[in-house]
Amino acid sequence: TVGTSLDSILNADTGAGVLCLIGNYGGDRMNFEMAASMAEDDGIRSELVLGTDDVASATEEEKDKRRGVAGLLFAYKCAGAAAEEGRDLAEVARIARKAVDRTRTIGFALAPCLMPGRDAPAFEVAPGTVEFGMGIHGEPGLWRKPFSSAEALAEEMVDKLLAEKVSETSSRVALLVNSLGASPYEELFILHRSVRAHLADHGIEIARVMVGPFVTSMEMAG
Repeated sequence: TVGTSLDSILNADTGAGVLCLIGNYGGDRMNFEMAASMAEDDGIRSELVLGTDDVASATEEEKDKRRGVAGLLFAYKCAGAAAEEGRDLAEVARIARKAVDRTRTIGFALAPCLMPGRDAPAFEVAPGTVEFGMGIHGEPGLWRKPFSSAEALAEEMVDKLLAEKVSETSSRVALLVNSLGASPYEELFILHRSVRAHLADHGIEIARVMVGPFVTSMEMAG
């Protein structure tokens, strides 16, 4: 809500301004835009940066409409490091936007989550089926079919990501293999092995690896 967003800004402010780094979702964006305006009336400066990393949610030509999912982690880390160095709000926001601009993600779902208070999941993924590109809230993906293998899934994911342009290309990347909540570490490391091998086939060096449940959706499997 707007009230919660405003409270977040007020509690985070230490006099240097506040960075509002959120996923690109209509409700979140509306609430923080309104809260930022209200905070400004109280003399608190803020910058709004939107995560738009999910390549399945919109075309490359409309990337400003894309959702922000696990890729937000990189923006949080970069912005936090800049803030810890004592850089001003404008510079922290610039670094966060640069991180967003250079981050791409693709997800898949193996099973839905059950929201508290509901008798049934809000969406369904049949057992043994994978939905490629499904959003963290169950937004439709690019395709749905029987699960084949981690190797095949990893190859399609990497190919989809490498087809995307970024403002500054590099042969070194940071790799995040994220669990949406229910996928265990064993499965993540199997997928990581396949992704790592496919990146190596493309001459990509992995500078840092993160594997685990960093951005989750209750106990959603994927």
